[in-house]
Amino acid sequence: MKFFVDTADTAEIKSLAESGLLDGVTTNPSLIAKSGRKILEVIAEICAIVEGPVSAEVAATDYETMMREAAVLRKIAHNVCIKLPLTPDGLRACKALTNEGVQTNVTLCFSAAQALIAAKAGATFISPFVGRLDDIGQDGMELISEIVDIYGNYPALTTQVLVASVRNPIHVITAAKLGADVATLPPSVLRMLYHHPLTDKGLAAFLKDWQGTGQSIL
Repeated sequence: MKFFVDTADTAEIKSLAESGLLDGVTTNPSLIAKSGRKILEVIAEICAIVEGPVSAEVAATDYETMMREAAVLRKIAHNVCIKLPLTPDGLRACKALTNEGVQTNVTLCFSAAQALIAAKAGATFISPFVGRLDDIGQDGMELISEIVDIYGNYPALTTQVLVASVRNPIHVITAAKLGADVATLPPSVLRMLYHHPLTDKGLAAFLKDWQGTGQSIL
């Protein structure tokens, strides 16, 4: 499974990239607004840090303006992935950009039917929001299972399942078991993946024993 980080905080991205954990980055208008910086500046900086896809989302809702915004965003760097809403105009833009060889991420997916039509439009990634479904009493991971199964029935569909709105490590592990291609995580959740109380306890015991020997490797 690939790991993307879901943030516009370039300091966080650089720190995680240095650990070798990152395969890409996703952003959205809310994350850009939170950064307090200009979108073109932020995306350019992220693309210089990460080699993999960097999702930059259009703000328009109509096809013509989406395409104009996408033209600006895609010029930033070769690894920009244009993020589009799962609407008729968004899918039309997805098809047009895919035909031009541009990576696309169709976002705000909440049903298997939506995922199927996004794949038909040629999306590089589909982003089902599991946490938001859980919030309203639905099973977000059941949606991932449905999408993975449907895509698996049709080898011609090459769209990757990018699990979004991830709230905890259980979401990540369940998605991996189901065969999802990517999980995009907030930095805090990504860091949770390598924490375990028994690891901490074991390390403390090793260090205590080592100190007792009075030795130094250096």
